[in-house]
Amino acid sequence: MFGKFMHNYYYGKSGKGDYTKEDLPTTRWQLFWEMLRVRLSNLCRLNLMYMVIWLPAIIVLMIGATSIFTSLIGEDGAIVENAPALLQSIIQLTLILLIPCIFITGIATPGVAYVTRNWSRDEHAFIWSDFKDAVKANWKQGLVVSLVTSILPLAVYTGWGVYGDMAENSAVMLVPQVLVLMVGLLWSLAVTYMYPLMVSYELKLKDLMRNAFLLAVARLPMSVGIRLLHCVPVLIAVGLAFLVNPIYCMMGLFFYYALFGFAFSRFITASYTNAVFDKYINSQIAGAVVNRGMNTEVDDEEDNEEEDPEQE
Repeated sequence: MFGKFMHNYYYGKSGKGDYTKEDLPTTRWQLFWEMLRVRLSNLCRLNLMYMVIWLPAIIVLMIGATSIFTSLIGEDGAIVENAPALLQSIIQLTLILLIPCIFITGIATPGVAYVTRNWSRDEHAFIWSDFKDAVKANWKQGLVVSLVTSILPLAVYTGWGVYGDMAENSAVMLVPQVLVLMVGLLWSLAVTYMYPLMVSYELKLKDLMRNAFLLAVARLPMSVGIRLLHCVPVLIAVGLAFLVNPIYCMMGLFFYYALFGFAFSRFITASYTNAVFDKYINSQIAGAVVNRGMNTEVDDEEDNEEEDPEQE
């Protein structure tokens, strides 16, 4: 019974007719859930590949989190006297160790972004060969993006603390303190678009970043929403850590990302950015196909005749 249920979940019920154009989803929401159902098992397989390169970062974060819980709380359950200074040192060391760990993820992220982009708009992609081709074509830009992403958390944390101390004597220093924070937040929003742009269009690095920042600002509420959505699993684990053993929470979070989390996050990003690109980019390009995987007024034959300006 369970086997039949899983078979129907992944492949649909037997006896159904061919999937015609009229059966295609008519909204982005429908397309997301339909493609997630179809590609769920493949997302898990893709995640196992992607997990390998994220493993060093996960280990560093787990060690840092464990150090915070074990070092700041004494044997009597009370917070130790030098907790603020100890917490600051743990955070700084963790951010420093994360720099090389996050930097190397830029090699593989373009491959995952390309595969999930295709899957999210109902296009075929081989897990390994298409992943490898996308990595080969975009690894240089991917490493530049990941380098900035890896350095920026430490730079923002350090700048916020330094300018905050200076602001105690001069209120003018509040300006650079806020600017440092704004740069970090804006980059975290823009990076949502960078890898999908990287694998979808032939762009120079400066144009890639410029377009990513423009899209982040143009879609500011949704950009913030998508970024917060990616933080939900971590926030749940942190909240549960106050109710149950923190070790169990970290283990649960680890297994989530090890089995599914990274690829699922990329799939959500791809589904969202596909819609954004259709609205702001593809609609301005003559002959570009929009609303891939959805039921539109354009006939299939016309779709095949149109030239695809995107990078294959």
